[in-house]
Amino acid sequence: MPSSAPAGASTEEEDAVVAAGAIATSSAAPDAGDPEPQRNKGRRRRKKRRPRAPTEEEVAARRLVLRWACPGREVVAADDGQAAGAGRARVRRPRVAVELHAHSARSDGTLSPAELVERAHRNGVKVLALTDHDTMAGVPEAVEAAKRHPIRIIPGVEISAVHSPSDESGSGAEEPVHILAYYGSWGPARPQELEMFLAGIREGRYARANEMLLKLGGLGMPMKLEDVCKIAGNGVAPGRLHVARAMVHAGFVEDLRQAFSRYLYDGGPAYATGSEPTGESVVQLVCRTGGVTVLAHPWALKNPGAVIKNLKAAGLHGIEVYRSDGKVSGTVSSTGLSDLADTYELLKLGGSDFHGRDDKEEPDVGSVDLPVLSVFKFLEIAKPIWHNAIKEIFASISKRTTDLNGSNGFRRISSAGDFCVLRLSCEDPELTGASEVEVLRTEVADIVLTHQ
Repeated sequence: MPSSAPAGASTEEEDAVVAAGAIATSSAAPDAGDPEPQRNKGRRRRKKRRPRAPTEEEVAARRLVLRWACPGREVVAADDGQAAGAGRARVRRPRVAVELHAHSARSDGTLSPAELVERAHRNGVKVLALTDHDTMAGVPEAVEAAKRHPIRIIPGVEISAVHSPSDESGSGAEEPVHILAYYGSWGPARPQELEMFLAGIREGRYARANEMLLKLGGLGMPMKLEDVCKIAGNGVAPGRLHVARAMVHAGFVEDLRQAFSRYLYDGGPAYATGSEPTGESVVQLVCRTGGVTVLAHPWALKNPGAVIKNLKAAGLHGIEVYRSDGKVSGTVSSTGLSDLADTYELLKLGGSDFHGRDDKEEPDVGSVDLPVLSVFKFLEIAKPIWHNAIKEIFASISKRTTDLNGSNGFRRISSAGDFCVLRLSCEDPELTGASEVEVLRTEVADIVLTHQ
């Protein structure tokens, strides 16, 4: 994706935290009587690859990302540029720990949003996107918990969808896709529209869970939907992971991995789809409500090329390419995904997809080594989108305030540039206590406090 280099970056001495240091080496001459050096004589000496020195662009990008992530607290990471040992220093690629894909107990994770923030902070994460499945209910708790740490929360959601390939793709079967949506700190521009859309998907998850249980019952593993919902938690729409946990509790499988590998994988004997919308409609909705869209785990798709092509036409901004384990499942290699991103001019991002499962192989939150230039390019695309969403939010509040003006005595002081300065004033206590006025007061107060 075409992108300008970080501009306006200073080159102060304290910012050279990733400067290369010479490695002092010394060795004594080999003992002439030792036959080992004689046998190795003539062999090509294999040298360890030294990490490359970072570019000025990377150093500048890191500085700018930190300024955004921790405004007023752009401290240099303790491990950047630290001496690796006596007489030598490490050459480190500039890095800011950014986690763009993590789940809490508000969907199918095990940690509460606050606990997830605490874990992310302990792991050195500076930016955390909470991306629960089909809900943003955990975002307020995460934002509140993040106030205790130098960590920025990106309100996000992972939206369930399906891709219906055209005849050109050579396959008529639908397959599930997941779209990550990232919003600015003030949330979506049209929260009611987004929430109604997500609520419809969540309702479909109950029907989907029930269908999976029917299939499992036919395979000799009877379970009740109430048990699955109890595992999911109060108000949480059940998903495959909750069904898998119920299978473990009932003793039908040894662990979650076995539940998925034998029964619940995409297209498996107990797999079922819900009433998910098309991927294109999801991308369009997120764009319409002021979000950035990224295709999650494309390596799991049967035909990622066709999916990415269709979603790009709908407005997709990026795809996940980077993974913490360095491996890519499915039919497309990491290089292939990177090439697809280049072909369609998409952002190259990634995340741990952390759930907090009892699985030693699950990547921890913040474990993905996302290049700082990728984060910078993400912000370069996201900031104008989020900026426009803020303008729409204030414009909506301003309009609603205007509707209360006139004889009732409510008036708007001013509206200039990107912000509206509002005042709701009236001598009549019955009018100032009206529910609509209280909603406006709450919204404005919440926006201001969240922004601070």
